[in-house]
Amino acid sequence: MLATATCNLIRLFGAREAFQMAKAAKPAPRKTAAKASNGGKRPEEKAPSISEGKAPAAVNLQVPPPQPGTQPSMRILGQYLKDLSFENPNAPQALAPQQSQPDINIAVNVNARNIAPTDFEVELHLDAKATSEGKVIFASELLFAGVFRMENFPANMLHAAVLIECPRMLFPFARQILADATRNGGFPPLMLDPIDFAGMYQKRMQQQKSAAQA
Repeated sequence: MLATATCNLIRLFGAREAFQMAKAAKPAPRKTAAKASNGGKRPEEKAPSISEGKAPAAVNLQVPPPQPGTQPSMRILGQYLKDLSFENPNAPQALAPQQSQPDINIAVNVNARNIAPTDFEVELHLDAKATSEGKVIFASELLFAGVFRMENFPANMLHAAVLIECPRMLFPFARQILADATRNGGFPPLMLDPIDFAGMYQKRMQQQKSAAQA
């Protein structure tokens, strides 16, 4: 598994197009809900709207120079839940059948920091909120993190590897925690589609470049 991850990183960053990361899988189209047992129709399900959260600060990451003749290596040393909250302010009324599906908005943020010369803590922040007719149906905030050891990475490869590949590995676990939280709150589990961390990274770099030139 580690060898596969290393090969993927070499393919991603070895060419000039270092920042053109593989796009996340295209979300499958959602199906219209089936007819209700009373013969009526349930409202069509709305896909969650996923966006980048508040503009993140510039991340300064450093790693020792790679040894000659070595290849980049990435290992997960640990992963953990740092913070989780779930608000269900209008229960039990919000749990009753609704005339329309709620609007669900997801804000995503990624941050990272050095904790040792070759070790980095990467945080994935998911902020989910469902609203309907001006009322909050549920709101949840999740902060999931992992510690990654990045060895023999050139400086021009490190930044993108930490902010793209690391959160991509954390996402399935954070996604499951968020789904369990919404299910335990009495709602259908919120199952997020894959997130385009490469696109988020490119946008982040463009925003920071524009800010530096302003």
